[in-house]
Amino acid sequence: MSAHGGGHATLEYYPCRYGTSRVLFRGPRRQLDGLYFAFLGGTETYGRFIEQPFPALLEQRVRLACANFGVVNAGVDLYLNDPGVLDLASGAAVKVVQVMGAQNLSNRFYTVHPRRNDRFLRASEKLQALYPEIDFTEFHFVRHMLGRLSDVSSDRFAEVQDELRMAWTSRMKQLLAHLRGDTVLLWFADHPVPSELPWRLDGDPLFVNREMIETLRPRVNEVVEVVASGAALTEGTRGMVFGDFEACAAAELMGPRAHHEAGEALAPVLGAMVRR
Repeated sequence: MSAHGGGHATLEYYPCRYGTSRVLFRGPRRQLDGLYFAFLGGTETYGRFIEQPFPALLEQRVRLACANFGVVNAGVDLYLNDPGVLDLASGAAVKVVQVMGAQNLSNRFYTVHPRRNDRFLRASEKLQALYPEIDFTEFHFVRHMLGRLSDVSSDRFAEVQDELRMAWTSRMKQLLAHLRGDTVLLWFADHPVPSELPWRLDGDPLFVNREMIETLRPRVNEVVEVVASGAALTEGTRGMVFGDFEACAAAELMGPRAHHEAGEALAPVLGAMVRR
């Protein structure tokens, strides 16, 4: 582990695999032969640039193994395409599923990479017909492509948003059905769950609103909403570990204090569920 806050700092993530999965998760690898908690989610759950992301902090609090199955830029598809990890997560005493954005999943308009869900693979004939003026071969990342579509036509982009919202809701229901047992849905972001438009293309999780969260509430035991405090956000990248070329990426993420807040919010919920 090296110095914080830039320079030539590097953070050791101890990448590891679980079971038959081809995905590299954050380690060190946990032993899953007893009681354990499983955490599924994107960049925040993985804890990019964070020495102790909230799953690691919770492990210290609850004294049970916390398997971090978070993946940078993950969408729901990553888990639905990985039965090995779904089986391991299903065996956990409690599953915590971070709300991931609706953009990083395959749908009727475009296809994403099955493991690197932020990678754009191809546009469907339906999307090409909706945007005939766009050359989709120039895009490699989903967010870049969506930004261009939004700039070209807000009216047509509304159709894309509607498709993503429907696909996300359907896919999340599938994921929760696979997990079974005690499950917590976690909203962890720098802003509250939005109730209505406008949407932001510069924040996460993209395109998810209150109605979508409420649709899933009957399928989980608890919904925990963690909005990073003003104090946490004003700390910027303080306490994060990153190199010079990663400074911009680090500035877009929440820091250690926000992860402590997430841990504080989840600890009593998970403690009560495992004691039942």
